Amino acid sequence: MFKNILFPIDQSREAREAANMVTQLVNTFNSELHILSVVETTSNEEPPASGDSSMTSEKEVNELLQNAKDMFSQVGIEAKIIEREGKPAFVICDVADEIEADLIVMGSRGGGIVEPETSESVSTRVISFSPCPVLVIP
Repeated sequence: MFKNILFPIDQSREAREAANMVTQLVNTFNSELHILSVVETTSNEEPPASGDSSMTSEKEVNELLQNAKDMFSQVGIEAKIIEREGKPAFVICDVADEIEADLIVMGSRGGGIVEPETSESVSTRVISFSPCPVLVIP
């Protein structure tokens, strides 16, 4: 059912918590796991994404991806890692299309329904533009 699973990660607690669900899904469906992290670029016109987990350094992204790959390897899952640069939501959707992902699993910041910045969250944008189903872990 889910042959290819894309797991976009950053340094957030929510991404770490979503890893347990990813492990269960990969094992249940014998899926291929692709871990993605995005070096975030910003233009002068747009502020960086809110939160402390924006990834703006290649070194941070490389270290994060390697740690995630090692963590999954410890539970018997061989993951492919992908590093890209750009706006996270759009890169996530582009990579999902490239690898023909059947599912994107990602953590949610849980900003709440009434907060104005919620509509601008990465997970909301991914849900809007994704070429495949998106599972958002609260």
